[in-house]
Parts: sequence; C-alpha cells; structure tokens
Amino acid sequence: QVQLVESGGGLVQAGDSLRLSCAVSGRTLSSYAIGWFRQAPGKEREFVAAIWWSGVGPSYADSMKGRFTISRDNAKNTVDLQMNSLKPEDTAVYYCAARLRSSTTWSYWGQGTQVAASS
Repeated sequence: QVQLVESGGGLVQAGDSLRLSCAVSGRTLSSYAIGWFRQAPGKEREFVAAIWWSGVGPSYADSMKGRFTISRDNAKNTVDLQMNSLKPEDTAVYYCAARLRSSTTWSYWGQGTQVAASS
C-alpha cells in the first residue's frame, strides 16, 4: 500500500522552470518504482519519467530527456520532477504513480497537480 500526493504545479510563462514534488508514504517502499505521468486535455496519459525509490536508475521519455530531471529527495521522502524550459505543450495535469518491481502495472496514483505554461 502506497500513498502519493503531488504538489508544486502552477501557472508559469513559457521558458520558465518548475519543480514538482511527489510525497510518498507507506511501507516497504524499497520495493517500488515511482513515476511521473501527464495528461493534457483531450489527450491520452503520457509517461514522463520514473525512478526506483532508492534513487537509482532514472528513466525518461525520449521527448523529455534534456529538459526534465527526476530525482529522489531523501530528506523529504519525495520524488521530484524538475522541469526546465517549459513550453505551452507541457500544459497538463501531472500525476505521480507507484508500481512494485515485480509488477508491470502502475497500481497507485496521486490526485494530480495542474501545470500551465503560457506563451
């Protein structure tokens, strides 16, 4: 059982940076991967990035690589997503999710946080 709460979304101008945070709680968290996804209006949910709870093995969608960085904050027990050079096309609701290492399914989801980048 894992609980996830996203924060840090907001309204920014194109070219600005924003840092999202996913607060993770539960037990045996070392068994989980944490991922970020996003969904824009009228579009399918899209994978953004993921990382093991240990902080090892960050992974990115090809289109995100170079602008977005996922990391584990050990002090805060969060998984953060640093987003740089934001574009209007990045506007979406951003969700964090969790899955077991042994699973192929992202079973746990947060409620999402809105990001809007205006031109």
